[in-house]
Amino acid sequence: MRNLSLLIVLIFVVLSGCKQNEPALPNIVIIYADDMGYGDLNCQNPNSKIPTPNLDNLASQGMRFTDAHSSSGICSPSRFALLTGMYHWRRQHGIVGAFGKPFFKNEDVTLPQILKTKGYKTACIGKWHLGWDWNFTGQPSGEIMQWGKMRKYYQSDDVDWKQAVSGGPLDRGFDYYFGDGTINFPPYTWFENDRPLELPTETMTPQNIGYETKEGHWEFRPGPRVKGWNPYKVLPTLAKRTQEWIGEQSNNEPFFLYFALPSPHAPIIPNDEFDGKSNAGAYGDFMFQTDFVVGQVMSALKENGLDENTIVIFSADNGPEIYAYNRAVKHDHFSMGDFRGLKRDVWEGGHHVPFIVKWPGEIKAGTVSNEVISQIDIMATVADAVGIELPAGSAPDSYSMLPVLSGEKQNEPLREVTIHNTYANKWGIRKGDWLYINQPDGAHNNEPIAYKELRAYEDNDTPGLLFNIKNDPEQRNNQFENHPDKVDELSALLEDYRKESCSYKKNN
Repeated sequence: MRNLSLLIVLIFVVLSGCKQNEPALPNIVIIYADDMGYGDLNCQNPNSKIPTPNLDNLASQGMRFTDAHSSSGICSPSRFALLTGMYHWRRQHGIVGAFGKPFFKNEDVTLPQILKTKGYKTACIGKWHLGWDWNFTGQPSGEIMQWGKMRKYYQSDDVDWKQAVSGGPLDRGFDYYFGDGTINFPPYTWFENDRPLELPTETMTPQNIGYETKEGHWEFRPGPRVKGWNPYKVLPTLAKRTQEWIGEQSNNEPFFLYFALPSPHAPIIPNDEFDGKSNAGAYGDFMFQTDFVVGQVMSALKENGLDENTIVIFSADNGPEIYAYNRAVKHDHFSMGDFRGLKRDVWEGGHHVPFIVKWPGEIKAGTVSNEVISQIDIMATVADAVGIELPAGSAPDSYSMLPVLSGEKQNEPLREVTIHNTYANKWGIRKGDWLYINQPDGAHNNEPIAYKELRAYEDNDTPGLLFNIKNDPEQRNNQFENHPDKVDELSALLEDYRKESCSYKKNN
């Protein structure tokens, strides 16, 4: 009996030792900028007028992608795609409006949901912009002339603030949420989890904001606000709460943090201490402040001893806002870099975004990849990195980037094709070096004459567009008439992908 007891103790000690020696699951932090252009990062634009020391440093510590794309050229669709590994156009094309319904269906499988199956603590801080199931007391009672038409909007008494609001981050797999929802959409109040911290009692309209922007327009939609709401406090408050939340974590429980920045999206409102920090006007200063906040997050990870076991992914939801045209002419700073187009466009500038991944010990520092990737690939990549088998039917458009991140030699491209889309009538498809667009123009809004002359862009008169992106990243030389076979191939392939419910080919 004594020998049996000793044997049991010995087995327990051995098994305990094995468990202790198992590598800890990596923490995961996604920092998601809003309306940031590829050319806004100094490390990607040698002619940049904006210092970005923290993002440059992050790139030097990990892998920077030169050919990364968001699913859409606008906010909500790209966020949905990132969190589900599904192209946004399988669900909808437009953004979620003020007090809009959720972008998700309840059966959608999200990144935080799959991570929770591995014991991850999950948090979303910042801009949500993916809808809630609001508790309305009636129809919107406000009416205002905005952007050339009369619009109805909800006022404070039109919403039941006493009930918890469902359909938001907590119902999509996040254990914790803190944010203002969307900086330029009501309600203008802080939300923690599923309730406002302070009930909105006033109505904010473009006429009574009480502050001035430093560049561009407010872009605010009218609606309920708390008394004394100050938009200039939004970014600093989110940065502080993110630092605090990181400080509450430990090495004993893996965590996933989705930090969705409200910047440098309009309204362009850098805090006073950042004025003049760039040579690209107020936007450049706001971009500098955004970089500063990234540095605060990285410092919080390091100060709490979490940085060596944390995967950090940085990207942006789409290209820069239309103010970038004037910025290029006035300040000689090209937020879109060498790419054509801006936010909303199917031109490269609408969806060709910054993308950096840092993973100490797994990704060689200072590497640059020219692999074509999409933000929808984050879902499969994270699942692969932490050993999760994705549920059947989930992340249907997501490819694991793990072989690329680990530096494995690739005989074939990671993705067979990548679909580019913002609105329902205009589509692009990228296969290898070739990009086909099914319309004669990739723009949603016309380029201003001064900018167009500055870049010497010419109009196209073909039914569609075809470019060799490797040789012509600026999309100047339309090859539509020179390669009809390639046009036919990509046009047919685009239709096939749109009809299929899954674009990920599972190596069969």
